[in-house]
Amino acid sequence: MLATGNDYRPTLALLAGLLCDEEIWREVAASLNTTVDVRIFSFPMFSSIEMMAGHVAAVIEGPFAIAGHSMGGRVALEVVRRFPQRVTGVALLNTGIHPPAPQEPATRGRLVALAREKGMAALAREWLPPMMGRSTDDRGELMARLTAMVERQTAESFAQQIKALLSRPSAREVLPDIRVPVVLLSATDDSWSPPKQHEEMRQLCPGAELVVIERAGHMSPVEQPVAVAAVLDAWLLRVSQRERHEGESL
Repeated sequence: MLATGNDYRPTLALLAGLLCDEEIWREVAASLNTTVDVRIFSFPMFSSIEMMAGHVAAVIEGPFAIAGHSMGGRVALEVVRRFPQRVTGVALLNTGIHPPAPQEPATRGRLVALAREKGMAALAREWLPPMMGRSTDDRGELMARLTAMVERQTAESFAQQIKALLSRPSAREVLPDIRVPVVLLSATDDSWSPPKQHEEMRQLCPGAELVVIERAGHMSPVEQPVAVAAVLDAWLLRVSQRERHEGESL
């Protein structure tokens, strides 16, 4: 992210999670004060985390900061594992590093069966409510937006993403080796990836900052986009300061 002129803008890759598309990041990207070239990635029909990470690295040229939400956080860590020299900063939102639990294939498989048998609207009605914070403002409007997002996916694409999650590589060993600025973001009402889980990740990652967003659940980028953008702005400032320091040292 070394400046090469007045028109230079560092690249920020925003990675969407399971069943999500650009909608999950739209308001956050619009609320950022930092001048960056935002690239939003979603992963329909991708059947492995490794393939997702390779896609991100192939599309973006040069160095970039990376922020991943939920499944996107696991993709971000795989990018760091495979292309550490290209990553200037890492933000992990509402995510985790644990391997699949014993009951996970059955519970996720049931949701895939629901999508195939009754459609994506039925899946949205069951899958989305537990993701939301109890005190989220305008929950009805948000649910309508997120339901429409889920309905833009297909049952087969969902099945492929579930396959990716069930075969996900271990990410635990990636965190201790990260030497660029890291921010971990959780939310008070996130029962899927709670603050305690992110604190365990912070303990593995030297210098990582942990921020817990109030009045949000697992979908914090759409539940509290302004607060999430503020966290990312502060992190991007750390990223740019590190790059500036490294540039002055050359």
